[in-house]
Amino acid sequence: MADETTQGGGPAGGDVAGGAALWHGRFASGPSRDLMDFTESIGFDRRLWADDIEGSRAHVEMLAHVGLMSVEDAATVAAALDTVHAEMAGGTFVFADTDEDIHTAIERRVTQIAGEPGSRLHTGRSRNDQVATALRLWSRREMRSVAAAALLLVEVLAARAEEADSAEPPVAIPGYTHLQRAQPVLLSHHLRAHAWALLRDIDRINDALARADISPLGAGALAGSSLPVDPGFSAARLGFAAPFANSMDAVSDRDHVAEYLFVLSLIGVHLSRIGEEWVLWTSEEFGFAVLDDAYATGSSMLPQKKNADIAELARGKAGRLIGNLAGLLATLKGLPLAYNRDLQEDKEPLFDSVDQVRRGLVAVSGMVATARFVTGAMQDAANAESLVATDLAEWLVERGMPFREAHAVVGKVVRDALSTGTPLAHVAAGHPQLGPDAAALFDRDVAVGRRRSPGAAGPAAQPAQAARLAAAIDAARGALS
Repeated sequence: MADETTQGGGPAGGDVAGGAALWHGRFASGPSRDLMDFTESIGFDRRLWADDIEGSRAHVEMLAHVGLMSVEDAATVAAALDTVHAEMAGGTFVFADTDEDIHTAIERRVTQIAGEPGSRLHTGRSRNDQVATALRLWSRREMRSVAAAALLLVEVLAARAEEADSAEPPVAIPGYTHLQRAQPVLLSHHLRAHAWALLRDIDRINDALARADISPLGAGALAGSSLPVDPGFSAARLGFAAPFANSMDAVSDRDHVAEYLFVLSLIGVHLSRIGEEWVLWTSEEFGFAVLDDAYATGSSMLPQKKNADIAELARGKAGRLIGNLAGLLATLKGLPLAYNRDLQEDKEPLFDSVDQVRRGLVAVSGMVATARFVTGAMQDAANAESLVATDLAEWLVERGMPFREAHAVVGKVVRDALSTGTPLAHVAAGHPQLGPDAAALFDRDVAVGRRRSPGAAGPAAQPAQAARLAAAIDAARGALS
């Protein structure tokens, strides 16, 4: 057995235990520094170390199960893998210059520790199926973590919505189309709209995870193996739903990465929409909310400033996330079967998108949870006269007038009010087809109360919406657990 305490790389072209490339046997000399500098991935794929070790443990158990490795050798290699795990976790693992990726590094060190049995670790396995397996294991864990962070934001939005509904009267704000005031809506209704979008994102994560629940281990380089390997054993050991059906597809498939990047970019778009609104809401021009000091920044020059940096970055990072998706799709679109080194480019965009989205979800959750709503400013804006125009038209419809005719009548009333500088309520009160009864719609908080249809923005519709959202949150929490 090799010295368990000695790590380090020997000259290129030496044996694996000394740090040579795993493919050195075909070549008369070692790889050039230029090649290593350009092709190495250990600078970013080392975060796969735990998943590579998990996959290797399953592979060793499978080799012993089918008789390709003795029980004694399997125990020796498993113990070496445990040692490497401890070194990685403790930050004492020493990388060699010839470690082009995390998988090479781990196998080199296992062979140093285990000696000859360690050289059997790669039996019936290629780095192609090894890398694909580690990435699926990593993605399964990390995407669930993203889903949990998204659920946290959903729960924050739901809690703030309940808080807004419990006020007397329930807090209303203007609802916007084209960023122009359109109709009054309850603040709770607005917040729940964002929650539903994020719940769809969680569903998409779960859908993508289900499609990716396939083990590539045992596919080899592309054609499987002439050895009696058992991919089903490995799949079960790793907790996958099934082993691969086609070895070429198993090592070349990065559909799951593209799906994850799409979901992550869409979450980024949803965070961007929230961010845009909070940039507006916390401006003096809107004045709808005030950020907690812990979730805002200042200016190095302007002492009075309180900046919504979380909201702005949530908005800004969406372009980066979309770029990660577009970049991977461009990489995949021209690749023939099966494995190509281009596929090394799948990890950095995925790692980056997972990191950025998870941090964004947590930061936005804190921002929304701790902010103070300026309910007076919201209520005043929600009771602007122009927001009652649709209610005037619907009031006429309730009395038998066709909607298009009612729309035209109210449009003329609005035009008369604007041209004369007269309050819209006064013009409506004096209009022969409207009058004082219709003008009562302008009383404070009346218009928002008329939004009564299922799923609508008024107080009467909120209890059912809150219950439905709570049930969806419970279902999402159950799926994650």
